[in-house]
Amino acid sequence: MSDELLHAGVVDLAGRLRRREVSAVELARHFGQRIAAHADLGAFVALDEALTLAQARRADQRLAEGDTAPLLGVPIAHKDIFVTQGWPSTAGSKMLQGYASPFDATVVARLGFGAAGLGAGAGGVTLGKLNCDEFAMGSTNENSAYGPVHNPWDRARVPGGSSGGTAAAVAARLLPAATGTDTGGSIRQPASFCGVTGIKPTYGVCSRYGMVAFASSLDQAGPMARSAEDCALLLSAMSGFDTRDATSAERPPQDFVAQMSAQRPGASASRPLQGLRVGLPKEFFPAALAADVNRAVRAALAELEKLGATLVDVSLPRTELSIPVYYIIAPAEASSNLGRFDGVKFGHRAAQYSDLLDMYKKTRAEGFGPEVKRRIMIGTYVLSHGYYDAYYLQAQKLRRMIADDFQACFKQCDLIAGPVAPSVAWKLGEQGDDPVKTYLADIFTLPASLAGLPGMSVPAGQGEGGLPVGLQLIGNYFQEGALLQAAHALQQATDFHTRAPQGF
Repeated sequence: MSDELLHAGVVDLAGRLRRREVSAVELARHFGQRIAAHADLGAFVALDEALTLAQARRADQRLAEGDTAPLLGVPIAHKDIFVTQGWPSTAGSKMLQGYASPFDATVVARLGFGAAGLGAGAGGVTLGKLNCDEFAMGSTNENSAYGPVHNPWDRARVPGGSSGGTAAAVAARLLPAATGTDTGGSIRQPASFCGVTGIKPTYGVCSRYGMVAFASSLDQAGPMARSAEDCALLLSAMSGFDTRDATSAERPPQDFVAQMSAQRPGASASRPLQGLRVGLPKEFFPAALAADVNRAVRAALAELEKLGATLVDVSLPRTELSIPVYYIIAPAEASSNLGRFDGVKFGHRAAQYSDLLDMYKKTRAEGFGPEVKRRIMIGTYVLSHGYYDAYYLQAQKLRRMIADDFQACFKQCDLIAGPVAPSVAWKLGEQGDDPVKTYLADIFTLPASLAGLPGMSVPAGQGEGGLPVGLQLIGNYFQEGALLQAAHALQQATDFHTRAPQGF
């Protein structure tokens, strides 16, 4: 199969499949061979060739019958935080090793071949499950029970997390697109570190049904691909109201490709972003921001100006407080959500124990990794009697104030822009002895997550050692179309998103 197809995006491949220039079976086999050839990246944790080819043959049959489902036959994969019928669903944890889900997550069904009450599905062919930090807790993908994922730009470095397997696989051309989840930056940060495009929609846009819960008020699914156009197509397919998710936003189906392509009032071919006000929070450009990241982000902002956007100085004064707020609220919710993993109904159970309490203790001690245990302990502490008011309640009040800060900004601008992370990807093991250092690196992604706002990472060039740098764009609630429009315009004017790591 030609390199042209290898580097083709979702929109391109979908068109070729509809024109019968290539078959879904051919694509599935080719990408399966490529995944096997680059298994050392650690991006995939589960493959099933027979299951994948069965889906591909089903897609080819539907294509032959004239079906025009948007992703029909396009190879994709899912972060191992989504339950999938037929493939193991482990959330990157020994606790769920061997667990087989009897159903597909809503996001999986919508991107694939549907389910009762969800229609026929977009027709994507699942290649397998992607590695992630255990229960999506981490920023490096070093917390997986299956071992770390390596960044294809430099195998000695982290790909970011917790959706590190997704970002690495897309960057390495192991597939054109895949799903991720974002609780505090787990789509945007790995997308930045691996030089791909990723979007976290507004909280509630994508159903959480069938997504293994970490922090229920923060978790949100989203796509990662090589371009904003591909992300728009995927997001259109995977989003929508779901009666099985109480936090799902009750809105009509959205066509994000049409929203991305809509012409702005007064815009022209050379200035497609005419009239767009882009806010630059001073707190996103501190003295501690790495010089190479600052240069790349500033250059990308200059491109937005050339495309017609106006840059506006704004302030998000509680940006620094987002770190303690997040690391109180998220562990608190995790300690509650992970209480169900006790060895009784499913998942790992200790082999030897003396009584029920001993079984609980040994099962959880053996099944959970160090980072998950750390967050359960923090969460249990802040929810305990005597500390709830001092920590959890105060954090929730600050969360509301952080959300209010964004609304004040959006009175002055349409989008907010800045870096995704304070530096490029660091080396594997570099921050293993100091988890707080890793927590601090989330400073620019946490505020939007706490506010439930949509945000995305767009490739914005390269920093030290040729490592990718991402530009973060944040919009107001349900303004995914505006984010995708700005990202698409930038990608039409630059080639950062088309660059591949050497050897891939």
